[in-house]
Amino acid sequence: MQSVIQLLAASPGLFIGTWLVLGLVVGSFLNVVIYRLPVMLDRQWREQCVQVAGEAALSTPVSASPRFNLIVPRSACPHCRVPISALQNIPLLSWLALRGRCANCGAPISPRYPLVEALTGVLTAAVAWKFGFGWPAGAAIVLTWFLVALAFIDIDHQLLPDTLTLPLLWLGLAFALWGPPPVDALPVDVRSSLIGAIAGYVSLWSVYHLFRLITGKDGMGYGDFKLFAALGAWLGWQMLLPVILVGAAAGAVVGLLMIAVRRHDRSMPIPFGPFLAAAGWLMLMFGRPLVGTYFGLFTPHP
Repeated sequence: MQSVIQLLAASPGLFIGTWLVLGLVVGSFLNVVIYRLPVMLDRQWREQCVQVAGEAALSTPVSASPRFNLIVPRSACPHCRVPISALQNIPLLSWLALRGRCANCGAPISPRYPLVEALTGVLTAAVAWKFGFGWPAGAAIVLTWFLVALAFIDIDHQLLPDTLTLPLLWLGLAFALWGPPPVDALPVDVRSSLIGAIAGYVSLWSVYHLFRLITGKDGMGYGDFKLFAALGAWLGWQMLLPVILVGAAAGAVVGLLMIAVRRHDRSMPIPFGPFLAAAGWLMLMFGRPLVGTYFGLFTPHP
């Protein structure tokens, strides 16, 4: 094991390539998380309804539902329900080999699955390239995986689960408290992380209630507050303004394009989580130089 670690430390190309492969594998698992976690939460909420209102309140008893979590049952074709074999579940390659169709029934397999795998692999390799060998790269990669899962769950369900946002928040604070010395500004200092978490939550919470007071409508969900707080914990309070500006600008552009091109109903909400996640990742990778350059414009030079 020690020799493998030394080899990865001595070879940046091998280090990045290893994380690329691991990112593809984790991307396959994230597909499971993105699909199953909302279903698991729905079942939990139904069970809570049973406890409050009694079994008669539900048309289908929760006790009759089969076991369902991130491991059980095995992944299966959504059309014929035949379990997917290990060889058919190789990230990205199996989809290409099967030409995007089920090996059993020939039904098309959504390109979303290889997209998530490829995106996770590429983003993971990019983080490994940016931070190099060491604990900061590992931490930034974990943050990246969380952001990918949260973004796609929010796209599908307009939901940012506490089971992901809250652990991400606490991991950011813990990394700032007990992490190694900063490399390329990661981790941030404890003060910046704590202020970032508080300011991230309170700022969007305030905007939400102000918007609701003026319009009588909900402009965003509480999950957005928690995700923004988590990004503040990881990146520090200094990155909050760039994150929210980039996220809001991207959201506005995408919203206008959807209305113009796809005739999107203006009354239908557009999830903000994916834009926050994307902006947070961009600031993780490039935020410090950009912010440093910006503040440098106002620094007097001798």
